[in-house]
Amino acid sequence: MTTAKDLFIIAMDPRQRRSVGQGDLSLALAAAELIDLIDAHAITVDGDRIVPGEPAAPADRLLGEAATALTRQAPYERIEDWLWRRGRDLSAAYQTALEEDGELTRKRGGRSPFGAERVEPVDTPARRRAVERREGQEPVLAALASVVGIDGERTEDDPGLDDDSVTTVLAVAHDAVMELEAVRQRRSIENAAFANIWRGP
Repeated sequence: MTTAKDLFIIAMDPRQRRSVGQGDLSLALAAAELIDLIDAHAITVDGDRIVPGEPAAPADRLLGEAATALTRQAPYERIEDWLWRRGRDLSAAYQTALEEDGELTRKRGGRSPFGAERVEPVDTPARRRAVERREGQEPVLAALASVVGIDGERTEDDPGLDDDSVTTVLAVAHDAVMELEAVRQRRSIENAAFANIWRGP
């Protein structure tokens, strides 16, 4: 399992106190892919840009797609641009992949067979490993979880984040999620103002 899949599994845990937005999760999944590619020595980070190494073929299909999607010509792609480009609908892609792998199942809420459908992790070895990483406060997974609002706030200075490239990716992911939230709030205010105009005095 990749860090991105572990992150998706813990984000879908029904015991979560708050649900994670698809946009936030997609950005964090794209960041998790970069971190796994850094760990595999498939990329390096130079300032705020992603520098690909030798073309690699990760065993994981989605991580392989991420590696293939890298910009391989100078001046290379900025991390922020990658997160927005790769992150588009990425949570849906991970949900589909994990359902196909038998890691997720669909359930209906409440007693009614017509209740709202939700997706939950299946109790598999992969899920148990993801939970162990989370409960053990594995630094990278914990930092990614905090980016999407799971397990409270965490800073780049927390112990364990001793790789500057990983720290940079996490900081950019955090900023991107904050930017997405600002866009949501702005749209909400604009929609409320528009509704008030139509409603009249």
